[in-house]
Amino acid sequence: MNRLFGGLLIVSLFLAQYSVDAQVKKMDFDESWGRGYTVTKAINGYTGWADKDHYLESDVADRKMYKVNVKSGKRDVYVPTQTNDVRVFVKDKDIYIKYGQDVAKRLTDSPNDEEQNPTLSPDGKRVAFTRKSNLFSIEVATGSEVQYTNDGTDVIYNGWSSWVYYEEILGRPTNYKAFWWSPDSKQLAFMRFDDTKVPMFPIYVSKGQNGYLEETRYPKAGQDNPEVKIGFVKAEGAPIVWGQFNEKDDQYFGQPYWSFDSRSIMIQWMNRDQNNLKFYAVNPVTGIKKEIYNEVQSAWINLDHDERITYLADNKHYILKSDKTGWAHYYLYTLEGKLLNPITQGDWQVTALAHIDEKTKVVYFTARKENSATTDLYRVDYSGKNMKRLTFGDFTHNVNVSPDGKYFITNYSNVTTPNKVALLDNQGRIIRELADSRSTEFNNYVIGKTEFFTIKSEDGKFDLPVVITYPTDFDEKKEYPVIMSIYGGPDAGTVKNTWKGTSNQYWANEGIIQIACDHRASGHFGKQGVTWMHRNLGHWELVDYITIAKWLKAKSWVAKNKLLITGHSYGGYMTCLALTKGADYFDYGISGAPVTSWELYDTHYTERWMDTPQDNPEGYKNGSVLSYVNKYKGGLRIMHGDLDDNVHMQNTIQLIDALTDRNVPFELMIYPGSRHGWNRSKVAYDFRERARFYYQYLLEKPLPREFN
Repeated sequence: MNRLFGGLLIVSLFLAQYSVDAQVKKMDFDESWGRGYTVTKAINGYTGWADKDHYLESDVADRKMYKVNVKSGKRDVYVPTQTNDVRVFVKDKDIYIKYGQDVAKRLTDSPNDEEQNPTLSPDGKRVAFTRKSNLFSIEVATGSEVQYTNDGTDVIYNGWSSWVYYEEILGRPTNYKAFWWSPDSKQLAFMRFDDTKVPMFPIYVSKGQNGYLEETRYPKAGQDNPEVKIGFVKAEGAPIVWGQFNEKDDQYFGQPYWSFDSRSIMIQWMNRDQNNLKFYAVNPVTGIKKEIYNEVQSAWINLDHDERITYLADNKHYILKSDKTGWAHYYLYTLEGKLLNPITQGDWQVTALAHIDEKTKVVYFTARKENSATTDLYRVDYSGKNMKRLTFGDFTHNVNVSPDGKYFITNYSNVTTPNKVALLDNQGRIIRELADSRSTEFNNYVIGKTEFFTIKSEDGKFDLPVVITYPTDFDEKKEYPVIMSIYGGPDAGTVKNTWKGTSNQYWANEGIIQIACDHRASGHFGKQGVTWMHRNLGHWELVDYITIAKWLKAKSWVAKNKLLITGHSYGGYMTCLALTKGADYFDYGISGAPVTSWELYDTHYTERWMDTPQDNPEGYKNGSVLSYVNKYKGGLRIMHGDLDDNVHMQNTIQLIDALTDRNVPFELMIYPGSRHGWNRSKVAYDFRERARFYYQYLLEKPLPREFN
């Protein structure tokens, strides 16, 4: 009896000790960086909808795709049909088309000239593409090729974007594509660019014995932009019809939108000052244009605004997205440009249209309404009445609505809740939980606490959003170094109330506080917040970051001389500004690919916020890092790719020229063969060097061997 009691006592003590150990287990090196699952696990992917009654589920176990019945939950292997699984692509410079599991068919044979951006017509009969700055299409069935333009050169591009349009207006996802099929597949619209007057910027490529120059037509602030024409051509080939615009005007054209019936196309036009947006309905047969919308703002209008126009299938209305009230909202217009009513309104932001049910006249959309750091799904009538939130809780929801709008899947999380997935109906009722990435080991690990909260701006006008991760064994009686991660660009906030994974846990285990924060013009406070940056880049961003730095350094648990700020691109600019103009508040900085003076960046982006250097010389001077190098105290590491075609390395060269003239220490790393992001072969080195910098200056100890 005593022996049994003794044995039970030993087992009980062992289990109690095991329970204590399990609760205080920390992630090791590999676990922290996501190499293997610990507090979370892999879950199935929910990529969209097979049809209105079946969602798609990608199984992580067998790597198969299933279609799942929304009502019964029954799963069947998903086999795409040819009609919904057609791919066109370029391989070895030629275009191929592939239907489902069939063998790919080669459509072109031009080994010396590469085809670009092959795009299948809506009826699947033709593929449009560009070659050597000209626009073509090829008939899939016969291989018959039609050449629409023949004046393409090294400065004339048909259907292929000039650099500034690719980067700032049409967007990098287009891969320079600047042509658009009509819905009926009978016509193509395209842009023709003339870069003759656009200055050439040389980038030196160091490969080989002699190297060579890569030359790009890149218009810097205040310089000449490309001249642009809008053309239309019939699919079978015909004389080009040009829209009635004067290409000699100093202007911009945005993403065009074909009407549902293909009888007209909406062209977005904007003046060089970027404060006047007009829509023109253009007849593609005659080129005649008719102004149907005119918006003027005192600061600027974003020409690259997503979802500017969404045509309705009734061929009578369109939905406009505009921030003309100071907040982004949807409006219902007739095709003639008459405003019927706002669909949404208030001091909050819509983000995206999720579904439009034209039969019931209901719009489903996502918005940052409950909290600027979260996203929810809502429904509202065309009239703007009966708005209802469909998602739930204090989460950020990433939704995918069924084709008929009756169901939606949400992938949701917040800073304390790993990603979960649920299926709901269009009344917001949960039908079933689909997945939970929280593992059974979650409670067996101690992790650094992450919080979302706000800090009042110095002038009391804004509650600045912050996400902070504390050290694993946080003790308010101790002092900890801080890493502040920022981006800082206009309307480009980074703070979201979402699960952050485990990569922040390595530095939490090492005793570093990590903070991400946004300023008043980051988009959390709508266009009326962003407008504070007008003609004044760099000012209010730094004012608000300094407010957060002061808040941190006022805490007894923050080391007074170990606040590091880091960011890339615009974040690199703000980091350099913080270590110069804000050197009294920031101790160290790691800056990637920084803009250092705004006259060195492109026209469309820079002038949107700053106007031209000729019109706003004081704003450019006050926003330049070079104006404050005399305040630099040390602690800056600068990194740049030598082939960066976006923020040219010229920016960094001019900064280090000024710093070396002052005989002050800094670190510099040039990544060969890298553009605005680092070449893949350099990423591991950059990861180690960033860690080395943290250890050397924040932790004051050698880099652990695991990093090697």
